[in-house]
Amino acid sequence: MKLQQLGWNEQYQTAFEAYAKLGYQAARVALEHTHLYTLYTEQGELLGEVSGKYRFEALERGDYPGIGDWVAIQGRPEDGRATIHALLPRMSKFSRKVAGSTTDEQIVAANIDTVFLVNALNNDFNVRRVERYLIMAWESGANPVIILSKADLCEDPEAILSELESVAIGVPIHIVSTFTDTGFDALAPYLTEGKTIALLGSSGVGKSSIINRMLGTEMQKVQGVRDGDDRGRHTTTHRELFLLPNGGMMIDTPGMRELQLWDADEGFSGSFQDIETLIEQCYFTDCTHKNEPRCAVREALNNGSLDISRYENYNKMKAELAYLARKEDAKLRQLEKQRVKKLSKHIRKTHA
Repeated sequence: MKLQQLGWNEQYQTAFEAYAKLGYQAARVALEHTHLYTLYTEQGELLGEVSGKYRFEALERGDYPGIGDWVAIQGRPEDGRATIHALLPRMSKFSRKVAGSTTDEQIVAANIDTVFLVNALNNDFNVRRVERYLIMAWESGANPVIILSKADLCEDPEAILSELESVAIGVPIHIVSTFTDTGFDALAPYLTEGKTIALLGSSGVGKSSIINRMLGTEMQKVQGVRDGDDRGRHTTTHRELFLLPNGGMMIDTPGMRELQLWDADEGFSGSFQDIETLIEQCYFTDCTHKNEPRCAVREALNNGSLDISRYENYNKMKAELAYLARKEDAKLRQLEKQRVKKLSKHIRKTHA
């Protein structure tokens, strides 16, 4: 494999120069195992693990490599292994808060050019969920594209398309069906050599079927949705980087029904620009949009130009981000204490 086929460019080359002088090679993370990584390299596919120094210096989950990351390695192709010494700066990343009460970042996919936000046109379609994915997509640094899958199950896909266009202003939207094999020609421009696409969406929306269609083979298992509610069963259980026949790359991810936000201030503002523009038009700068006179938000809600459910979703996610920011501040203070403690311990050992 050539690095350029894997998405290597001048930015990565510049970031890698210091490691090249140490005799390291560049590799891209294709699959994450427990403490091990499948790496794509010019020496072939290798199984890598981080060095002891790397592990010592890593303080949190986001410091470790994720799918799509570029790393500096010392390869041992004779036994198919490699040691990972450093993580190159990420040009983009799609991340979320890990499940549960812990405030920690989970890297879903890194160094992606385009995020395919896949939503099935069945009874489980939810425009509010699309808004949440859009926030994270804008924050990732990659370009979002909405894919409406399973078009064969929807009587009026154009009606949903129209509804989405009002909340996803300027975002390309494509309607596809693997059952009828329609709509995929429009996706070809995103899949050129060296470009990386990540597929994101809830369980059962058809991500694995789209991967199989792009690969031209049944690489991913496919399951249907549950009877009764059209909600999906988990098919993909891990994230993986696939090389496509036309030279592009695609990352499949497990379904994420509950996508908890992570560091999404800019993406939040971009996704709700219409509401934040209304807020700027309120007469009072500290308007709560409840009982104040000359409130642009209340006026828009009353005349129907602002959908009430969209506004409620805006408030819900804004509160979620504020809560996460408070927890993150406390965590950063704790991490700084750990960093100082580790450094002090290392200095004492060195001078003992």
